[in-house]
Amino acid sequence: MKTRTVTIFSGQVFEVPQGIQRIDHRATHGWQLRYAGTRLYSDHSSDGSGAAASLAAATKELFKRIASTPAPTVLQRAPSANKSNNLPAGISGPVVRLRQGGKTRDCSLAVLIPRFGDKPLRRNVYIGTENTYTVERFEAALARAIEMRAKAEESYRLAATRAKRAEARAYKAKVKAESEA
Repeated sequence: MKTRTVTIFSGQVFEVPQGIQRIDHRATHGWQLRYAGTRLYSDHSSDGSGAAASLAAATKELFKRIASTPAPTVLQRAPSANKSNNLPAGISGPVVRLRQGGKTRDCSLAVLIPRFGDKPLRRNVYIGTENTYTVERFEAALARAIEMRAKAEESYRLAATRAKRAEARAYKAKVKAESEA
């Protein structure tokens, strides 16, 4: 789990996991949890003496939320506003090309397959040649492309959630080992 070192106004230094921010503003001092919603964990003191306890509470809630909610992903949910057709995000086309040495052009849809922790793949879903292309074949290919993209997105989300939970377990074990030492 990514962490960073935060020095608060009182000079205390904390190792803070990703998803928790420090808020020091006028009469508000505490740690804000920003994962699956937000919540402020106040220090309940103006001198920063309660910062360690409020960070521990925020971290505990962070681990609880990571364990119970899917990890947030950066996958595009909707097509770009600039997209000139009404195909879903991650699907483009139809792409028409003439293969080297061929005499007839063929048509396909391009599907971007996201993979967590790896480069995305591009797969083509064949529609037909210029002689066999029909609206029905296009709609069938589009349905296959949408299904392919949906399965890849679900796989991506599951992998991201597994990775996030593993990071949280490793960080939790590290903090526990440090506190026992």
